[in-house]
Amino acid sequence: MTPSARPHEGRVEGTEPITGQEIFAAHEGGKLSVAVDRSLASKRDLSIAYTPGVAQVSRAIAADPAVARTHTWASRLVAVVSDGTAVLGLGNIGPSASLPVMEGKSALFKTFGGLDSIPIVLNTTDVDEIIETLVRISPSFGAVNLEDISAPRCFELERRLIEALDMPVMHDDQHGTAVVALAALTNAAKVVGKDLASLRAVIAGAGAAGIAVAEILLTAGVRDVVLLDSKGTLHAGRGDLTGMKAEFAARTNPRGVTGGTAEALAGANVFIGVSSSTVPEGHIAAMAEGSIVFALSNPDPEVAPEVARRHAAVVATGRSDFPNQINNVLAFPGIFRGALDAGARRITPAMKLAAARAIAALAEDKLSADYIVPSPLDPRVAPAVTAAVAAAVVVGE
Repeated sequence: MTPSARPHEGRVEGTEPITGQEIFAAHEGGKLSVAVDRSLASKRDLSIAYTPGVAQVSRAIAADPAVARTHTWASRLVAVVSDGTAVLGLGNIGPSASLPVMEGKSALFKTFGGLDSIPIVLNTTDVDEIIETLVRISPSFGAVNLEDISAPRCFELERRLIEALDMPVMHDDQHGTAVVALAALTNAAKVVGKDLASLRAVIAGAGAAGIAVAEILLTAGVRDVVLLDSKGTLHAGRGDLTGMKAEFAARTNPRGVTGGTAEALAGANVFIGVSSSTVPEGHIAAMAEGSIVFALSNPDPEVAPEVARRHAAVVATGRSDFPNQINNVLAFPGIFRGALDAGARRITPAMKLAAARAIAALAEDKLSADYIVPSPLDPRVAPAVTAAVAAAVVVGE
């Protein structure tokens, strides 16, 4: 494929169309480089930064491994890890094709969180092999951001890595999405005059993001959550459910709703779409008055925003060309920065809740149906999330 193969790749609101040539030029040679932040202008500089001076630091670390935290970059370095099995809306495109996305993630870590990171794409989809690889190279970094790894393997991988590594580990496709969705829902509920506990919420998609959104909503106090997969609602009577789906069938859907989106959305207050499904307008129209619709699939939302607005009081998408963009960059740079600043060994549910509340608070001064979360470019976001997450760390976690 050449830059001219796609002459019109899209449009950012208020700008000229973005061309394929412009995109390919911006990615040529990759988007990352290594910068040296110590002077190497003299022999003295070389003697301090490298041999013989560096040997003193190496000896100190050999005697006390904790010195590596303060005298190497490992404790401030995030490994951005993918196997390329669930990349954006492209699916299983493999590790090499996922690398531009991982480079972009690293660029976001640096720009918004002030954290160095390194993309690591692995030519295996075996969970055991991925864990073994990361454990073996773990002295090189201080945290792991799992990215674009398909469900249900991503659940096992994250769980086992958290157990195997003494450092923060988070699958951003799950928890970043969930944190920002909760922040947005917190403010959307205020706009429509509801409290979280009273909401009837429906989540379309029972993969990585859908399960994580359900988890954080339950943690935040939403009592009535219904999950749907491609076969319909998750409920205790379904005999085809295993793993995380079976677990959440037992933990959600307190009214025992069966069927598909039509049955689930009838009278519901909230719809959160994190699937590639399409929801008919009639199903949105059947929701309760003053409903909230988050159609987050990219690039095509489950229901077109202009259609959803005919019936819903608050509408959000994952796109930058509509109001209320649910964007993970609001969450993950500050979450990792806060965890690393505080020396946390884990990213806990309390830290995720703290991040969601911090994001929501930044939009309260201008709160409206078209402004329930701050812009991803708002410079207040990462510092606020960092501080909130660091404050939520319990010593020893």
